[in-house]
Amino acid sequence: MKKIKVLTITALAFALITSGNTALANTSSTYDTNAKIKFVPNEDVTPPVDPEDPNPETPVEPVDPTDPEGPGPNPGTPGPLSIDYASSFEFGEHKITSTTETYYAAPQTFRNSDKISPLYVQVTDNRGTESGWTLSVVQNGQFATADNEVLNGAEITVNHAAVKSIAASSKPSHAQESFTLTPEAKSTPLQASKGEGAGTYTYHFGTSETADSSVSLEVPGATTKYAKNYSTTLTWTLSDTPGNEDINRK
Repeated sequence: MKKIKVLTITALAFALITSGNTALANTSSTYDTNAKIKFVPNEDVTPPVDPEDPNPETPVEPVDPTDPEGPGPNPGTPGPLSIDYASSFEFGEHKITSTTETYYAAPQTFRNSDKISPLYVQVTDNRGTESGWTLSVVQNGQFATADNEVLNGAEITVNHAAVKSIAASSKPSHAQESFTLTPEAKSTPLQASKGEGAGTYTYHFGTSETADSSVSLEVPGATTKYAKNYSTTLTWTLSDTPGNEDINRK
């Protein structure tokens, strides 16, 4: 009988210990911590990217078509809303004729690549507001020689224009596929409305296949042409004015 009592007490004690351990194991506590990040507008200059594959992690080095042996194009504008690059238009050398002719601008090339690409304009919006913007261009006078002999009636036309980006923000919804420049008149071919246009975008004129036929210069046959160089300049402007739903899509 004594042995039986001892065994019974021992078993009971073991059960109490096991039960106590189980209760301790089921006890838990919680403690909350924070995770935080803040973004600010980026003031750095954004390098040019491939117009058809606009990945900011793989920048390119564009060649100025009007000065291929020169130091390169002008650097992009600073600030969080910027024009990073705009191609120049080189229409080449041609024989004088008395018929109306159309000449095409040379495509875009790069120092660090053998790729032939369309001419393009690149813009970046790193303001962190997605509040929209407007890209406009002005041809600063008619083509003329250094002696101010004007190429009357000459017209630059851009065709096959399209927008490309890898940004998650919506692309600018107002993008003209073609437009013709009138000297001293502002054209507004690209606009991002509110809720659009954050990140880097290329507005390219054609594709690799149509790069040499997407920007044209028509010169009337009746226009007097001297055996000289003719030139003009284009000024591209990027403003913080958001796109208008009523834009005239020419």
